[in-house]
Amino acid sequence: MPPAATTDAVWRPHVTVACVVSDGARYLMVEEDVAGRLAYNQPAGHLEDRESLVDAAVRETLEETGWTVQPTHLIGVHQWRSTEHGEGVIRFSFAARPLGHDPSRSLDTGIRRALWLSRAEIAALGERLRSPLVLQSIDAWLAGARFPLDALHWLAEPAAP
Repeated sequence: MPPAATTDAVWRPHVTVACVVSDGARYLMVEEDVAGRLAYNQPAGHLEDRESLVDAAVRETLEETGWTVQPTHLIGVHQWRSTEHGEGVIRFSFAARPLGHDPSRSLDTGIRRALWLSRAEIAALGERLRSPLVLQSIDAWLAGARFPLDALHWLAEPAAP
């Protein structure tokens, strides 16, 4: 069968990234409008074409919070089926340290604000969390999950001649 004919039959999960950014016992979160409801999440979003996972995590955090961060570790790779849209998601969760904040930066569409919350405050949000991966990532971080970033390999495309 020609490759074009099989393309539609291949399952393609959403590839996403998220950052657990800690400042002591507080974590950087976003408050966002999602399908008409208020939800809370880590800075997170989709991997773009021709982008490394680490670069996507830095970009999404900046776009959603105005914070520039430096990823320090991979916390884990989480696979689940979204209750929001019903499709498969592969999420790469990173630990990152905050470097600086630009309070004048416009935030992504749908993001109401960035805020810092404790783990207890995040857990108390319950059903308002965007996904179960929010607490799972924080708890993995607190349990010591830290994989080196060089465990991820990205082969950039060669420059055009």
